[in-house]
Amino acid sequence: MEAAVITTYRCNARCHMCNVWKYPTKEAEEIKPETLEKLPALDFCNVTGGEPFLRSDISDVVDILKKKSRRVVVSTNGYFTGRIIGVAERNKDIGFRISIEGLPAANDELRGLKDGFDRGLRTLLELQRMGVRDIGFGITVSDRNAKDMIELYQLAKSMNLEFATAAVHNSYYFHKYDNEITKREEVSGCFEELVRELLKTRRPKNWFRAYFNHGLANYVNGGKRLLPCEAGSANFFVDPWGEIKPCNGLDDANASMGNLNRQDFNEIWNGEAAAKIRGAVRNCNRNCWMIGTAAPVMKKYIWRPGLWILKRKLRG
Repeated sequence: MEAAVITTYRCNARCHMCNVWKYPTKEAEEIKPETLEKLPALDFCNVTGGEPFLRSDISDVVDILKKKSRRVVVSTNGYFTGRIIGVAERNKDIGFRISIEGLPAANDELRGLKDGFDRGLRTLLELQRMGVRDIGFGITVSDRNAKDMIELYQLAKSMNLEFATAAVHNSYYFHKYDNEITKREEVSGCFEELVRELLKTRRPKNWFRAYFNHGLANYVNGGKRLLPCEAGSANFFVDPWGEIKPCNGLDDANASMGNLNRQDFNEIWNGEAAAKIRGAVRNCNRNCWMIGTAAPVMKKYIWRPGLWILKRKLRG
């Protein structure tokens, strides 16, 4: 079981591909850290937003989620270096992922943050200097930054950092419905180039990533998803108001399984609303490869046949 906890819709960035900053939550109505005690035991939990380090109680959120999950990773734009380091000093055993959308000019334009690249890189370097091991950065690929993807991968590789990718898409979560990749051949070619680079390594984890990026190339080209979606079964989202949702991609923004502020998690997870939403997921035609593919799904459908089969298939 994996979860994404959306701590806030407040954000200091003005991203080109996301309008969440136009619809911020009010601090007083955001889910309280103690409410997260209701969550079940998790393999993985992603703490995200908005910008989670805008919450004054983010340390309390992390403290509770660490007790609930075997692994916790906080996603951030990396701008608030001091606040991030403060949390890391208490929690060197959690992960941090910084959103970097390209080389400096492209990143600052797409993120709408002056000196955003510099601040993100400084945060990464500070975390690394402290000895935090689970750190990295990621890019949301679009027409405007696809060509920076390999350079960012090489930067991550040279710094011994993790590197994550996604493709730009639309969702109620982002309040965006006009994101579109028009240079499909060019963008998918950049993903396939990254696949080849990942397959040159001896790390099985990179082979999984190669398959994931192969799926993103397929998505960009309009192909059907390579793995089934198990949103609402293998993974779920908690929004800032405590609503339990299967993912951030269903067309129905009100598709909630229940509210953690008013109900126990088991009551929500085994309730009629959850069963109905899982039916909607089975019939979902959004084909959003990157939204509904959790690590348990990857392992379930790829690990058993053997990683060497995957590597041979992709190389072919």
